Amino acid sequence: MENKEYIESGILELYVYGLLSETESEEVASMAKNNPEINAEIIAIEKAIVSLSSSFAPFHSVENYEKIKAKLELTPTKVIEMEPTRNWSQYIGWAAAILLLVGIGYQYNQLELTNNEVVNANTEKVKMEQELNQLQLKNRASEISLAVVRDPSNTVVALAGQAVAPQSSAKVYWNKETQLVYIDAAGLPEPPKGMVYQVWSLKLNPLTPTSIGLLDDFDKNDQRMFAGNSTADAEAFGITLEPAGGSLTPTMEQLYTLGKV
Repeated sequence: MENKEYIESGILELYVYGLLSETESEEVASMAKNNPEINAEIIAIEKAIVSLSSSFAPFHSVENYEKIKAKLELTPTKVIEMEPTRNWSQYIGWAAAILLLVGIGYQYNQLELTNNEVVNANTEKVKMEQELNQLQLKNRASEISLAVVRDPSNTVVALAGQAVAPQSSAKVYWNKETQLVYIDAAGLPEPPKGMVYQVWSLKLNPLTPTSIGLLDDFDKNDQRMFAGNSTADAEAFGITLEPAGGSLTPTMEQLYTLGKV
């Protein structure tokens, strides 16, 4: 190691403060003995410490000292040499501890901020994915509705409003070959809570109703286009308002729409 690097490493200050181990102290003493530059640096550090200590000592003139000595009847005693106090290590330790705590606090705050950002980003991602799924479902529903309306194979049956709801209307798209049935319920009012529309395939002579499905989740279906169960031999279609879950037979007093094929 170069002299400059060795001096700037701080080991000489620790040597002067007496904070090195016995082995380390012997190593520094050996280098000082063989290296004038290192030895000079050690002497400079010692002088600096002595100078710093002197700057805090109160000044008394010789005359004042003699007066105080006479008052106290002091007699010369043997001077006991004492080693300089070594408080710098304590200050350095406290400073290091404070810096460590500040650093830990800063890192903790940064970690919390990062975690919050990750949580917010994930929440936003989930929200966007849900919105995208909803949009895709709506687009799919629109495509199905358009395909049903445009399919020339479908027989369109108009259902007119009846006495209980004369302003109501609906359309049934029935493919006689595939027997698939779609109901366009855009002309029906939203059913009351606890009630559901039920669609019936009717044979007229004698009158024989067969349920082909419920218009569930009416308020959530923006297109108001519903797929019913297949039917092969319908002569008419009707829609009644029934209790949630549907009924085995239609409630004729709640017949909203009716139309012949």
